[in-house]
Amino acid sequence: MPLWRTKSNHSQESGNAALESDPKNDPVASASQAAGTEWLTGHLNHLTEDQEKKLQEFKKLCEENGYYKPGSEKEEASHDDATMLRFLRARRFDVNGAWGQFKDTEDWRKENAIESLYENIDVESYDAARRMYPQWTGRRDRRGIPVYVFEIKHLNSKNMAAYNNTMSDPSATAETHKSSKVPQRLLRLFALYENLLRFVMPLCSQLPRPHPDTPIVSSNNIVDVSGVGLKQFWNLKGHMQDASVLATAHYPETLDRIFIIGAPSFFPTVWGWIKRWFDPVTTSKIFILSSAEVLPTLSSFMDLSTIPKQYGGQLDWQWGDMPNLDGEARKLVGGLETPPAEGETKPIFMKGPVLFKGDHVEILGKVNGESRKSSIPVPVSQAAAPTTENPEQQKSDDALAAEVSEKLGLESGTTEKTANGDVAA
Repeated sequence: MPLWRTKSNHSQESGNAALESDPKNDPVASASQAAGTEWLTGHLNHLTEDQEKKLQEFKKLCEENGYYKPGSEKEEASHDDATMLRFLRARRFDVNGAWGQFKDTEDWRKENAIESLYENIDVESYDAARRMYPQWTGRRDRRGIPVYVFEIKHLNSKNMAAYNNTMSDPSATAETHKSSKVPQRLLRLFALYENLLRFVMPLCSQLPRPHPDTPIVSSNNIVDVSGVGLKQFWNLKGHMQDASVLATAHYPETLDRIFIIGAPSFFPTVWGWIKRWFDPVTTSKIFILSSAEVLPTLSSFMDLSTIPKQYGGQLDWQWGDMPNLDGEARKLVGGLETPPAEGETKPIFMKGPVLFKGDHVEILGKVNGESRKSSIPVPVSQAAAPTTENPEQQKSDDALAAEVSEKLGLESGTTEKTANGDVAA
């Protein structure tokens, strides 16, 4: 079975047209859309009558073919509606198209024993992979969507060679996948996507945000390409393509936006390669920002406390760090942290695969071949929005939001308080 689906002729033609026209995506318009409710179209509890009918038709088709089991009083459905809608949105609510991709994905998951892989992967192998791909900062934008950062310059030849060497050790491969013909690098990548799908998104879905009726099913990515030469880009082509192809094929509609910053003068050449890894819908979510646009654009989506200091914000987070949770996330999964090391100020977040199950977190993975499977309870989430702990900081954020709105040309009067007391642009 191929790792990715072949594009239809129609999709390929659309992609070619998009490449030829190559308009620059507008961050101002995108910020304005995110500030309203337009981005929720096609998501759970924000469906048109026709979309609702398509969802029921899709679930029935999957059930008839043995790929979906409805819920009952005794057990949950095999797949929640938010997941089913990701496949429908990816195919613009074409039921047959969504069914084809859903079937391929379910077959792929079974063939590669994805759940078993995530449960049994070596913790150190998992963490080595985590340091080579986009990393969750532990923070969310104003809509509650998790923010990831990917700094390309760290993936130099020396670090890539060291990473590749970690895959030569037979003990680094889970016992359940010793006979797998899939390359070790891809097995590890599969596990990283499972963390997004089964820990980060469910956790963020249970945290305060403006639209709590709609689960979080996507992520935002800040991709820093500063300090990277053309040769390094070329050498990393396959590494980055693995992730984009996998997301398009088996984790559809898990990308909200990508903000590319620090682009060198030759980046248009690199962009020519990258665009061909995505469909036109995905490329419409990618924004290439000049240095002057970075902070105003990021600030239109997220608070200063969410933006890493190196990009003009206030977040103490550097490439390679484990997630630095916000206060609301810490209330739920603070049990995954240990006190700061001597001389440090931040708690230490647990390495390796974990699952967020609503009332508890499952700790998975193996250490020295031994399973560490266990669970920790999750406190009952408080539905009420918390009060702002620092009024002066809130005033600072309010002033920044007004300034950013002016810079981006957003209409006045569009700011509003979110469920966690932040200001939405």
